[in-house]
Amino acid sequence: MAKPTVVVKIGSNTLTDRDGRIDRGFIAEVMRQVAVLRARGIQVVIVSSGAIAAGTEALGMPGRPSTMPELQAAAAVGQARLVERYAEAAGEHGIAVGQVLLTRHDVGVRSAYLNACRTLEALLRMGVVPVVNENDTTAVDEIRFGDNDYLAALVAMMVRASLAVFLTDIAGLYDRDPRRDPDAQLVHKVEELTPEVLETAGGPGSAVGSGGMASKLEAAKALMDAGIPLVICDGHRQDVLVDAVDGKSVGTLFAGGKAGRRARKLWLAYAGRPAGGIVVDAGACDALCLRGRSLLPAGVVEVRGTFAAGDPVVIVDRQGEEVARGLAGMSSDALKQVKGMRTESIREKRPELAGREVVHRDHLVILRGAGDDSHLSGGRKGRSDV
Repeated sequence: MAKPTVVVKIGSNTLTDRDGRIDRGFIAEVMRQVAVLRARGIQVVIVSSGAIAAGTEALGMPGRPSTMPELQAAAAVGQARLVERYAEAAGEHGIAVGQVLLTRHDVGVRSAYLNACRTLEALLRMGVVPVVNENDTTAVDEIRFGDNDYLAALVAMMVRASLAVFLTDIAGLYDRDPRRDPDAQLVHKVEELTPEVLETAGGPGSAVGSGGMASKLEAAKALMDAGIPLVICDGHRQDVLVDAVDGKSVGTLFAGGKAGRRARKLWLAYAGRPAGGIVVDAGACDALCLRGRSLLPAGVVEVRGTFAAGDPVVIVDRQGEEVARGLAGMSSDALKQVKGMRTESIREKRPELAGREVVHRDHLVILRGAGDDSHLSGGRKGRSDV
């Protein structure tokens, strides 16, 4: 039986002190708790922000850089400084750490995603604690995660985590913005991400990091869909990580429940980077969402971007709302030649394309409406091998 795995995400605000410097004492305390969990046979993966903050400190900059070259330069210096801090703290407990830097490209391309999964699995198998961060030294806006909340959710899926814990600078999710309303109450458990819950999310937390509660709820949605529970809690609370793993109420628990999507479809829904888009009519939307059908050329009204057969694509309705994602069954050039055509017409005019689906239902994940879509797309419940 595989060992249980916990993914711990640490934000920049939690990792730094009031002066914006990396808090060595905090890292030492986190690693102490990691050692306690490992002694119980629990594997731990850390997803840590803070590279730019560490670089800013090391370079003596007065504040966070504002230009992309300066941000990436600070990250280049800070990545080494940050992992060194973790290695020092982990070494006190005889634990080795390994740095893993990812970009959207590394998880958006299926082959690269699988390779990253294998690397993380190998590190865990060798008893190493992976310290994962976005590769800020090379990432640009087009391939950035934007913050490490979503990256942590993807990493939790990659290692088939039993639990994700986000150590933050607040106690959890509140029913109202606690920065504006002193009567705001902590929400201890969320069973479903309703519109009312989503409305409680605010904007970015501070100038130190790039995330806020909205990005954490986006990560929570992905994790709940994967069947992985998430705890958002105050990272400086005594023994908070151990208590969260023990099931104690230490913040807000987003219940995981049963995974509604297979691992491959989770990748399609949350990690796969679409190479292009397909606009479909109302009839095609119904066929996909209500009747579990494949997407056929007759329902396509527009082809966006350039993609090859097998590339991830996003499917949207005429209003631009995302309906599904999937793997293209034909290239964008071929689809442009047969879009809107019924099978009989395709047989007459483009016989070589007759009978081919735009996206087959086995390679399709429905995104309109949350929850289990296995009955719509030919899948079975529960997670499987990546």
